[in-house]
Amino acid sequence: MLNFSSHPLAERMRPTSLSDLIGQEHLVGDNGIIRKAIQSGNVPSMILWGPPGVGKTTIANIIAHEVKRPFHTLSAVSAGVKDVREIIEKAKYSSRAILFIDEIHRFNKSQQDALLGAVEKGVITLIGATTENPSFEVNSALLSRCQVYTLKPLDEEDLLRLVRQALERDETLKKRKIIIKEHEALLTISGGDARKLLNLIQLMSEALMGDIEITNELVTQTAQKHIAIYDKSGEQHYDIISAFIKSVRGSDPNAAVYYLARMIEGGEDVKFIARRMVILASEDIGNANPTALVMATTTFQAVDVIGYPEAQLILSQCAIYLACSPKSNSATTAIGAALKAVHDGGDLPVPLAIRNAPTRLMKDMGYGKNYQYAHSYENNFANMEFLPDSIRGSRFYDPGQNAREEEFRNHLRKLWKEKYGY
Repeated sequence: MLNFSSHPLAERMRPTSLSDLIGQEHLVGDNGIIRKAIQSGNVPSMILWGPPGVGKTTIANIIAHEVKRPFHTLSAVSAGVKDVREIIEKAKYSSRAILFIDEIHRFNKSQQDALLGAVEKGVITLIGATTENPSFEVNSALLSRCQVYTLKPLDEEDLLRLVRQALERDETLKKRKIIIKEHEALLTISGGDARKLLNLIQLMSEALMGDIEITNELVTQTAQKHIAIYDKSGEQHYDIISAFIKSVRGSDPNAAVYYLARMIEGGEDVKFIARRMVILASEDIGNANPTALVMATTTFQAVDVIGYPEAQLILSQCAIYLACSPKSNSATTAIGAALKAVHDGGDLPVPLAIRNAPTRLMKDMGYGKNYQYAHSYENNFANMEFLPDSIRGSRFYDPGQNAREEEFRNHLRKLWKEKYGY
């Protein structure tokens, strides 16, 4: 007889209905698009994009359960074209079967192409899960036949609720007295990954007898004792890339190449590493050294063509360059502040002076009136208002403390000191 308590805690706690799912309210809440699709019975083919452990596989299982359709699963790590075709053939004799493909970004072009006809004709409803941007990793023909839904990282409240739920409901854990005294290490080490969080709880419950008081020290010790070898399809995949990124961000080229070597030895996808460096070049270096983005983008293009083993030289050069570059997150904080203003203020009216006026009616309404063409003024600058009235004077960009952006600051101070306070 199968002992269910021997299953991983994350599997034991996997929700079977939308009402039990924690997080992703924008998709599965009362007005969520996935909930509405399930209620209507018209579930489209979709790509679920989000970080690990936020509910992609769970949502796929819930959809299949709720709409009561045949459900097939494949892992792109181990499946091939033959497996895809076998399932499509079976689906021809069932009613709109659902095919769930985990890590669909790992399917190559021929594997993805094998899905096209069946998805287009409705033989299968495809649900793909990916941690990678589908615009890069899913070919355009397949992507055009799917809806892309972005899953958000679980926040602190979601994760703590998940822990409480496990301690109260799991048949094994609820028999013991387990108290969460400190939770910071739990949340930090799990990194918003529900699966990893529950694995930590399970590790502590199995390592200790009797009552347990979970502290930051206990969590850290438990995690350190269970460090696995690099597995590009497992948790270490995310731990090592995190360490790599933080080493580059921390301007330590020695640590950066060490973690790069760990990924290379583990057979990590060269494009995965290079893509992370492209993102980092803007997120953590930005205008402190604009050439970093050029370097990272060129690296991405080069390693995609060359592949291993030669690509390791290019990756190493770029990683060292990025680690040694001056750092600035001013572009990151600027767009974050601007997005918050958009979220808080909604669609504020664009000042009439800078609106487009393609028709006579729009011109009569004042569109484009009093617009000052910068190049017609001294120093190619006209002191006019560009932001909506209700947020005029809002400063989203604050130049970083580095030589290049100090030049920006001095230039902006000459132009906008009175308005933005540079």
